[in-house]
Amino acid sequence: MSKDASPTPSSPHPSRRRVIAQGAGFATLLSPLSALAQQAPAASAGAARELVAASSKLRLRPAPAPETEIWAFDGAAPGPVLKVKHGETLKLNLQNRTDKPLSLHWHGLRADHAMDGVGGFSQEPVPPGGQFEYRLTPPDSGTFLYRPMLLGGSSEPAGRGLSGVLIVEEKEPPAVDLDLPTLIGDWLLSDDQKLLPFAADGQDGAAAGRLGSWLTVNGKPPPLPIRLPPSSRVRLRLANACNARIMRLRFDEMKAFVAAVDGQPTDTFEPVRAQLPFAPGTRYDVIFDMPETAGAAASVTALIGPGVPLVRFVSEGMAKSARPAITGMPLNPALPAAVRLQDARRSEMIIEGGAKITPDNKLDLTGLDLAKPWTINGGQGDPRAKPLFSVKRGSPVVIAITNKTAFLQPLHVHGHSFRLLHPLDDGWEPYFLDTVQIPEGKRLHVAFIADNPGRWLISSTVLERFDRGLWSWFEVT
Repeated sequence: MSKDASPTPSSPHPSRRRVIAQGAGFATLLSPLSALAQQAPAASAGAARELVAASSKLRLRPAPAPETEIWAFDGAAPGPVLKVKHGETLKLNLQNRTDKPLSLHWHGLRADHAMDGVGGFSQEPVPPGGQFEYRLTPPDSGTFLYRPMLLGGSSEPAGRGLSGVLIVEEKEPPAVDLDLPTLIGDWLLSDDQKLLPFAADGQDGAAAGRLGSWLTVNGKPPPLPIRLPPSSRVRLRLANACNARIMRLRFDEMKAFVAAVDGQPTDTFEPVRAQLPFAPGTRYDVIFDMPETAGAAASVTALIGPGVPLVRFVSEGMAKSARPAITGMPLNPALPAAVRLQDARRSEMIIEGGAKITPDNKLDLTGLDLAKPWTINGGQGDPRAKPLFSVKRGSPVVIAITNKTAFLQPLHVHGHSFRLLHPLDDGWEPYFLDTVQIPEGKRLHVAFIADNPGRWLISSTVLERFDRGLWSWFEVT
């Protein structure tokens, strides 16, 4: 497989109905105003760090727009960039000062199952006024996402602003002039800049999910302006924390190299047509050099409607000395180089249900129970039901996932990183993933070594679908 392969099989030219489903409510053009990401100091590996979830206010649109009532971690949305060195333990004391139960999932982190942070499944939800200490000893370095996840109650706390980036630092990180975490959020706002209500039985959970009317980059209106000397080297850590917004990213006027996908390093490759698919939960580490000419600009653009510039890089000042060619980072040694497919336990997931799309691009909800619109293998996600499969630790697993719905389905495998197999099961893509997009009417296979004991979800990363039962689970003993 060539290194310029697209990490997931999503078309670079979305169908008309997908554009309509994903672009609804995005007629307003985004205005330029920005600031750099708020970053917390590196978290101490010895002491527990406090992380407080509480009500706050944030100006999402440029002034003179009023501030919006949101929820925030430590008064900021997104929350602080948490950092821990590879091999060390991060102790984090979550304080819930909201009026809803809460728990935090560490998206992509192959942590202990008791710390996976799915309320009602791997832990008891943290009640309002309560607290819970997470202890994370990441086996891999990389870029990870933290956001609320609890059975039936993920959409509202995430849609109110609770999310952030976790960085597990490499022992020898690549030499760059700027390491920039960049978290994309999506907000559904009324004309007076208030968050629209979160309907427990609304039709969005049976369709595309809660699609916002306004994007932010690190909590600020885009595009985020970055000015650096010509030829400076940048590591851009992109993370999609949207509830439901599935998009593609385009890299304009830059030669971008993907160095890691979903937190896992890979041999560097250039995206096909300078584009990457970007579903909720997805992360990319991209390395590139600033334009050599002062005043020249490059940008990262979300392909929504006419295009939404997310980050704009401008070369300014005295040029930096040329660096060596961009090369890949060492692979995380804890992951297996190969999966013996001939010995694999094979399992099947068939996703059905949800709204239908009429010929005139309208939603057909006929006969749907809006509280339970989706099924996997004919049933709903249920922690008391039998697991999708149960295997002994170290077993190879192949899961065939068939999407019989009218919507692209992004799915996340908890506690493991997997390979996306080629259509004939004769090999796999040259990178690890923890989140995959299954196009409408398609069937894909993923493979991994079940090396992390515990009970693990396979869940929709569109949180409104997850809340309505689009998930299953497996067991490693």
